[in-house]
Amino acid sequence: MRHLALGIVAAVLAAAPALAPQPAADTARMRTGRAYTRWFYEGKTDTLWALFTPTMRGYAPRAQDLAAFRGQVASQFGAETEVVSESVAVDSGRTAYTRVARFDRAGGPVRVFWRTDAGGRVSGFAIRPAGPATSRFLDYTTKTALRLPFEGDWFVVWGGRTQAQNYHVVDSGQRFAYDLLVMRDWKTHGGDGKTLEQYYCWGLPILAPGAGTIATAVDGLPDQEPGKMDPANPPGNHVVIDHGNAEFSLLGHLKRGSVAVRPGDRVEAGRQIGECGNSGNTSEPHLHYHMQNTGVFGRGEGLPAQFTGYVADGLPVERGEPVRGQTIRPR
Repeated sequence: MRHLALGIVAAVLAAAPALAPQPAADTARMRTGRAYTRWFYEGKTDTLWALFTPTMRGYAPRAQDLAAFRGQVASQFGAETEVVSESVAVDSGRTAYTRVARFDRAGGPVRVFWRTDAGGRVSGFAIRPAGPATSRFLDYTTKTALRLPFEGDWFVVWGGRTQAQNYHVVDSGQRFAYDLLVMRDWKTHGGDGKTLEQYYCWGLPILAPGAGTIATAVDGLPDQEPGKMDPANPPGNHVVIDHGNAEFSLLGHLKRGSVAVRPGDRVEAGRQIGECGNSGNTSEPHLHYHMQNTGVFGRGEGLPAQFTGYVADGLPVERGEPVRGQTIRPR
């Protein structure tokens, strides 16, 4: 499954290989990493995109996608102010350059990563906070009575409070977010996965997890072909529900034309608000859900979402937070 964390500029465009570390004195490889980082900061995204391997272009199909990502980085992190450390790792002609730096708008260190082959082509690139975002809500108890926002068995792709469980944790607004889909025989789709209709969660009803008033309802954005993404519209078609008590649920990547609510509508828990789709910055159909303390996507802080009355891996849960790898369903 390939997708960028919803709205997070700390998005891994390709995973890092396990390479053997080398001393920082490997200056030629170090210079390449520094040059690519400088070009990215300077906006030379066309030059960098021309160096992307075909696999990388599956993550960023157009040079404009890389430019949009650079804009997100500049907006969220600001300008680099200090390089904390640099290292390179090498294996079979591949080089991984890692740089930890401070930025004037980031709350902590940020890791910049490049993976290149022997010809200097880019096969991996990431910019993300070096660790989980700090949160003043780690001990927060959800006030809204929440149910799971679907029926039937769904799989938790990302969920939990550690980076190993949940790559959303690096973003303060999505510190406790979930990515959810349907798995059958450990597959997310039938056939070759090239059409949206082959994905098991495609078009399934998405339900209001709790009572509240619709604050935002976005529809009309296209559903992306599997493997392609829309970084300019991270949540895609989405709904934000104001539950009161400064608790807002965001449900993203909804199917175009399926959003069944409008701002100002009052909804009860369990009401259908849309269908699972593939709109926005996602490479395959799934539901993104998180709770935050404001009604505007990308602003505010993430809140823990404790669901009640569900089953996880066959065991009843009265109240809890699902974690990566669990199969969950309402009781």
